[in-house]
Amino acid sequence: MNSEIITRFAPSPTGYLHIGGARTALFNWLFSKNKNGKMFLRIEDTDKTRSTKEAIDAILFGMEWLGLNWDGDVIFQSQRIDRHKEVAYKLLESNNAYYCYCTQIEL
Repeated sequence: MNSEIITRFAPSPTGYLHIGGARTALFNWLFSKNKNGKMFLRIEDTDKTRSTKEAIDAILFGMEWLGLNWDGDVIFQSQRIDRHKEVAYKLLESNNAYYCYCTQIEL
């Protein structure tokens, strides 16, 4: 079992980094650094109608201004769709996931 601590901060780029997001980023950063682990920054940019480049830049600026660095490159969720589909299909094939046919109202 891998015992390395890995955390992530995954803001949605729909506006500035707010106090709640900053608190979460700070907690994850402190925890990972205290445990000699890593923290990744993953931008949840799958909502293309509300996600903006300006918001991404503001989040990055806010993180840097707070002195919260991350390990590796920034990960953009929209660039990982194929990977998510691959994992979902593997889960379905191994009977560890199932299709849901519920309507929005039922959910």
